[in-house]
Amino acid sequence: MTTVRVVVGAAVCARGRLLAARRSAPPALAGRWELPGGKVEDGESPEQALVRELREELGVETAAEERIPGEWVLRPGYVLQVWTARLVSGKPRPLEDHDELRWLLPGEEQQVDWLDQDRPAVAEAMRRLAARAATGIPGARL
Repeated sequence: MTTVRVVVGAAVCARGRLLAARRSAPPALAGRWELPGGKVEDGESPEQALVRELREELGVETAAEERIPGEWVLRPGYVLQVWTARLVSGKPRPLEDHDELRWLLPGEEQQVDWLDQDRPAVAEAMRRLAARAATGIPGARL
């Protein structure tokens, strides 16, 4: 029986925008864009892993909110699950595995070359952001 490892991704949203992170490593992924995150370690929940990974990779404190439906195979034995996340403190900066960050408004997601596995979750996150913006509620979260 093979164990599937979960990799978590974060749809970090603030002021109606989604955070995109450009990979700097490994070489096969360098230059492509993703939702930041990483592997769930033994003894961690996916939400705990998300908060830890964003602290390590971006230097921010976050709160995991809700899971975006779906699960995407990254490679044999690894699947991606995505959660929405709220910034609690700090300003994201590329500390580990990334060399650039961008905040994208709904409709701007095609400006970057997303990793294929992130595309469905990005589309859903942007759909939710656009719906919130249409409500006209200031500060409406994803």
